Amino acid sequence: MDRNSIIGLLLIGGILVGWMFLAQPNAAEKAKLLHAQDSIAKYTLTLQAKEEAQKKAAQTQQKASLTAAFPKDSTGQINDSVKTIIKKQLYGDFYEASKGEDKNIVLENDLMKVNVAAKGGRIASVELKNYKTFDGKPLVLFYPDSSRQAITFETGSKKLSTDTMYFSTEDAGIKVEGENTKDISFRLYAGDKAKYIEYVYSLKGNDYMMGYRINIAGMQNIISPSAKNVTLDIQMKTPVQEKHHETQSTSSTIYYENNEGSVDKISETSEEKLTLETPSKWIGLKQQFFTSAFIADNTFGTNSTIETKNENTSSRFVKDFSASLIIPYNHSSAESFGMRVYFGPNHYQTLKKYDLNLERQINLGWKIFGWINRFLVIPIFNFLSGFNMNYGLIILVLTIILKLLLLPIAYRTVLSSAKMRVLKPEIDELNEKHKDDDPMKKQQATMALYKKAGVNPMAGCIPVLLQMPILMALFSFFPASIELRQQGFLWAHDLSTYDSVYNFGFSIPWYGDHVSLFAILMTLSTLLYTWSNSQLMGTSNQMPGMKWMMYLMPILFLGFLNNYSAGLSWYYFLANMITFGQTWVMQKYVIDSDALHRKIQENKTKPVKVSKFQQRLEAMTKEAQQRQNPKKK
Repeated sequence: MDRNSIIGLLLIGGILVGWMFLAQPNAAEKAKLLHAQDSIAKYTLTLQAKEEAQKKAAQTQQKASLTAAFPKDSTGQINDSVKTIIKKQLYGDFYEASKGEDKNIVLENDLMKVNVAAKGGRIASVELKNYKTFDGKPLVLFYPDSSRQAITFETGSKKLSTDTMYFSTEDAGIKVEGENTKDISFRLYAGDKAKYIEYVYSLKGNDYMMGYRINIAGMQNIISPSAKNVTLDIQMKTPVQEKHHETQSTSSTIYYENNEGSVDKISETSEEKLTLETPSKWIGLKQQFFTSAFIADNTFGTNSTIETKNENTSSRFVKDFSASLIIPYNHSSAESFGMRVYFGPNHYQTLKKYDLNLERQINLGWKIFGWINRFLVIPIFNFLSGFNMNYGLIILVLTIILKLLLLPIAYRTVLSSAKMRVLKPEIDELNEKHKDDDPMKKQQATMALYKKAGVNPMAGCIPVLLQMPILMALFSFFPASIELRQQGFLWAHDLSTYDSVYNFGFSIPWYGDHVSLFAILMTLSTLLYTWSNSQLMGTSNQMPGMKWMMYLMPILFLGFLNNYSAGLSWYYFLANMITFGQTWVMQKYVIDSDALHRKIQENKTKPVKVSKFQQRLEAMTKEAQQRQNPKKK
């Protein structure tokens, strides 16, 4: 890359940066953009309101068709006895269940508080007692006014949903501790005590997993004969829990496992409704650090559906999850469908112990990166956590351990660089000698020198590549580690998200609205490492364009790290500084440059061993050179 190319790249970069600043909207344009966003939000709300209005209109029409034939008083109102007749026609056998008191029954253990609503018998909200939101409020996975759980079924020409009717229970609530387990039953009666839909919830004292069994008794003549299943409908809007709402959103989605043990998901960045064409074992409504998972003892039926939506119209919520799970129904006098429900943290060891693949919801990276995290990083991290140290110090010790494990690779890298530095004067002399020759000929001469000296120019690259999987694995590990959530270190209040030492009060394109000191330290350490590595390689006069790119990339990457996990930036900073220290010690006290030079000169006097592969490569090179210069013999 010549000087003009470098200047061109810098000009292009300058133009892009300048354009980002100049293209920022002024006050009037911002107001116009805000107005447009408000209009979109209002339009979305209007659509939702229309959908609700259409549903209500359909219900009103159904009621009107029922009430049209009934006489009214002088005010146009139907008397109570007539209303009772209408309600009986609407609810049929469930008329008595359409009346009741909307109260909550509390199920509590050592870890969570579960509110079950009498109306619908549904789990209306779940509070995790050992966790708080980013602003110190109780951490609730979902709220009664923004969630739904109901059995939907056909009866005659109507479709009924259990969340519009009242369940009965003989218990005022349960509280269980330790290894003890208690059950509580909620029944929806269809006219008499022998016909009902029952929810049985089981709670253990020290567990995030609840038992959840659906019993259907005496309903074979009430549920339509053509119905081969009933549907468990679940819906929840996930509330804001974390400091960085965008990160919480891009970490939240629905996971599911099919009957063959394969785990998949809807993309975190998309809105999608998905029909599951095979039976599914479980579905997980996964937030950034917490999950609500519904797990069948056997499987949910084919053609269950799941759907995710972004919640752009409210500052209270992040995602809108819904699922319609197929539950087989065979019209027997008594049927039961067993499930479990997990309401708890996305903690790897906690989820792993259930042996249900629920831990696959934690994003530990693709393939080899995930394996490194599961079998290397997590065991070391858990071991260090047992010493009750600050997590900033745990990351420090983890970094030292990983660097010690990689020390042989680091040594090979530094040794290869030292050989290249010793050989550099001869390379420069060779380049000067062949500066007017064909580039192919110069390359052949250079490779011949490397072979005589016994130096492999790629030897320094291979160890670096071997270290990359660990770096990439940790890139996924730290942001996904609930252990770092709300754990402070130095000026950072929460290592799972970005640290901020100064807030601008406005957002800068590419960078953000705050200053992350850990991200800046990481960037500076990367620049220092890049400079020291170029000095070690002795390439200060070679490939100037590439050298500038090496310095430019960390600066560009700063805009991304500024909004990323402070724990990750802290690790990268430590890794860079330890690598810098290792390199300095090896250069000064371990590697003898004079001895290397003597060894290289000795190698040059020995006959060169050429492998068959090298022979074929040289033959191909000569053939290519002859094609480029057909007139030369």
